[in-house]
Amino acid sequence: MLNDKTVLVTGGTGSFGQKFTQLALERYKLRRLIIFSRDELKQFEMRSRFPEEKYREIRYFIGDVRDKERLHRALDGVDIVVHAAAIKQVPAAEYNPLEAIKTNILGAANILDVAIDRNVEKVIALSTDKAANPINLYGATKLCSDKLFVAANAYSGNHRTKFSVVRYGNVVGSRGSVIPFFLKMKKTGTLPITDSRMTRFWITLEQGVQFVFTCLDKMQGGEIFVPKIPSMNIMDLAAALAPECKHEFVGIRPGEKLHEVLVPEDDARRTLELRDFFVIQPELNFWEKKGKYLLGAKPCPDGFTYSSDRNKEILSIDHLQSMMRNGGDFESQFQNLVPPSSD
Repeated sequence: MLNDKTVLVTGGTGSFGQKFTQLALERYKLRRLIIFSRDELKQFEMRSRFPEEKYREIRYFIGDVRDKERLHRALDGVDIVVHAAAIKQVPAAEYNPLEAIKTNILGAANILDVAIDRNVEKVIALSTDKAANPINLYGATKLCSDKLFVAANAYSGNHRTKFSVVRYGNVVGSRGSVIPFFLKMKKTGTLPITDSRMTRFWITLEQGVQFVFTCLDKMQGGEIFVPKIPSMNIMDLAAALAPECKHEFVGIRPGEKLHEVLVPEDDARRTLELRDFFVIQPELNFWEKKGKYLLGAKPCPDGFTYSSDRNKEILSIDHLQSMMRNGGDFESQFQNLVPPSSD
């Protein structure tokens, strides 16, 4: 799929970008892999892990998705774009709303315009559970971005460029995740808990990257792909990570939900279920050619919603504690529980 391809990753120095780089270099023979990001320090640090002297196919581009001219230069000769750049911290987006809009919405518009002009083959954008029925600005900007990428398939006309979206939940161990936060607070003897009823979807970085590989291979353009991943209650997570700690209930923060949703009820009527993932189909008239991978897919029933509190796959305290005992590498243990396959 990626052999002899030129791939560009926006936000490539982030957690996802670095894992994508690692796995892509291990599994494929790329022509070029372009890391596109705006932070020179993070690129310097990433160079120490993936030096150009060892990985001759890798390139580092300083740039911002807000800068259309720079994107036009960076996408010269690119076959595949993985769009991971975003302002994603909820409080930062609420306090700096125009900055979130410029990056998450206008930056997305720049990506699709330049990708069409540069005749890119495929573009896949990373979304979030917060884009489904959003209640904060970050989720609203990502919902708008999702709709831009879906509609871009009609916008591209006779060009070959296809656009799709991957939407998944919280990433285990990523920057800002509750898991490293709880492990840090464990030393104090007290864990701050928002609400004892709260649930969240969980996925590892490797699972997320593998799912992107799968979707790049299958995409026809216009799909929103949603993996089937496990959920966990916040109290079970706290008990598994720090059973000896006391709990301080601080209340749900502004912009947070009690439970997260990946497939809202209103989207269920056009959602198909496969063994390992869901596909939210577009309503626009360009959606004519359905991929062979959808043969045998089942329409979701009326009233269906894929939410973290109604999920069939639930992580238990025993599961997490067992994973922590068996090696200590939380991510590598977690990914073996319910891995989205390439089926």
